[in-house]
Amino acid sequence: MRRVTADEAVQVIRSGDTLIIGGSGGGHAVPEALMAALERRFLAEGEPRSITAIHPVGLGDGDTLGANHLAHEGMLKRIVSGTFVNSPKISDLAIADKIEGYTLPQGAMSQLMREIAAGRAGLLTQTGLHTFVDPRHGGGRQSKCAKDDIVELVQFRGTDYLFYKPYHFDVCFIRGTTADEDGNVTMEQEAFFGEMLSEAQATRRCGGVVIVQVKRMAKRGTLPAKQVKIPGILIDYVVVEPEQRQTYETYYSPAYAGELKIPLSDIPALPLDARKIVARRATMELFPGAVCNLGSGIFTGIANVAAEEDVLEEICLTNEQGMIGGAPASGNEAGASRNFAAMIDQPYQFDFYDGGGLDLAFLSFAEFDEQGNVNVSRFGNRIVGPGGFINISQNAKCVIFGGTFTAGKSDLSWPDGKMKIASDGKGQKLVKAVEQITYSGRYGAQRGQRALYVTERAVFELDAGGVELIETAPGVDVDRDVLARMGFKPKIAQNVKTMDARLFQPGLMNLARELANKPRPRRSPRLDLPEAAQ
Repeated sequence: MRRVTADEAVQVIRSGDTLIIGGSGGGHAVPEALMAALERRFLAEGEPRSITAIHPVGLGDGDTLGANHLAHEGMLKRIVSGTFVNSPKISDLAIADKIEGYTLPQGAMSQLMREIAAGRAGLLTQTGLHTFVDPRHGGGRQSKCAKDDIVELVQFRGTDYLFYKPYHFDVCFIRGTTADEDGNVTMEQEAFFGEMLSEAQATRRCGGVVIVQVKRMAKRGTLPAKQVKIPGILIDYVVVEPEQRQTYETYYSPAYAGELKIPLSDIPALPLDARKIVARRATMELFPGAVCNLGSGIFTGIANVAAEEDVLEEICLTNEQGMIGGAPASGNEAGASRNFAAMIDQPYQFDFYDGGGLDLAFLSFAEFDEQGNVNVSRFGNRIVGPGGFINISQNAKCVIFGGTFTAGKSDLSWPDGKMKIASDGKGQKLVKAVEQITYSGRYGAQRGQRALYVTERAVFELDAGGVELIETAPGVDVDRDVLARMGFKPKIAQNVKTMDARLFQPGLMNLARELANKPRPRRSPRLDLPEAAQ
């Protein structure tokens, strides 16, 4: 192991190389100094060119940081990621067809790192079937010049699977907190573990170079052995960045690192608006002991509502990055968590999800259609990608999709607990057919999955025939405020219920008492579990 500067480290990258990058979202364990140094080198030298960049989680601040450092014509040949939402400059290049852009399920990419590390053929899974990742529906391509089939549809023992092909890694960028003189790395201040170990192992297996960015150095033999996440036998170069931030927005939060737990009163209550109403309605689906996932977007507000209603400790909220329990963070900090009971490596969290471990999944929608298909991955001239959405939505026992009813600026209020629409958003989100299928309603219904679609003025449920309207907000005119603003006519339940009046009023809903009186359902196996060996 050698200690070098970031600018020295990136000199090992050659044109045409494949680079694997660790980290998550808004700066969580992102090797930012290395990515910035690679950009500086390209701008100064015009090298390296035509590299392939792979990162399971989207990286960036939505502007200039993270994967945005790579968004220069000629620098990238191809990029494969769970999402481009954090790196709009990458999305712009893919839209302009100047790079080969692919977005794949975050969980499948995370698990694939272990397969490559072990020298196995690739990843065989059902995750992604009947979505835009399925080769029959696009194969994860997000630009016209992306011609290669990086996902294959295969049959194994008479059942359809997707096969995610492996990569050959030339260079790996990962991050930790402390490295010793032998290159052993700990992650005590990080808000996320990710798959750093697997990425380093995979790169070493390929004969590539592993570069780790850390905040500080320790003397040889002084790091607690059980805290070492990445052993020094895998590390080639160490880069020390003393000003390394925990996330792009937070220099250091001991709560994100699991160093302490904060009072629930420190988790802010949300203002009463459409987003809070959606989060509140979804929270009413909770039951004692429910194991849940909160995806990014509108449903990160469930953690705030649960804390406000004092039910956070009666359930188990998780996120795909590896946090179990506590209150997952929201906004640009999504991926971190506070008061969590455990932080595990991301591939193992997705193993749990894929195995049917989630009772409830709360996920945002950008649009959904009459068949119950949901799109969060691409709309108009914007590429988002699925992130962990596909793994989560396909395998949870019950999935609740949430979003505001329309897109764009609205003027909504709830005088006396009744909905008043002074002006509505112009964008339609309930459409005849989604632009890209990130969740297949038909596939979910075939597998016996319960699915709800929650907005601030109406709630829908999926059955074998498509989407059915089951609830409307008090004060809403169904024809004018709901049906007329949809791109399709849904089935309408015989007895459409009125949404709970408490959703639209300030103050507590007193969910703690209600939750305590709910029965705890008996655990059931995951959906259509494959037959076990005898």
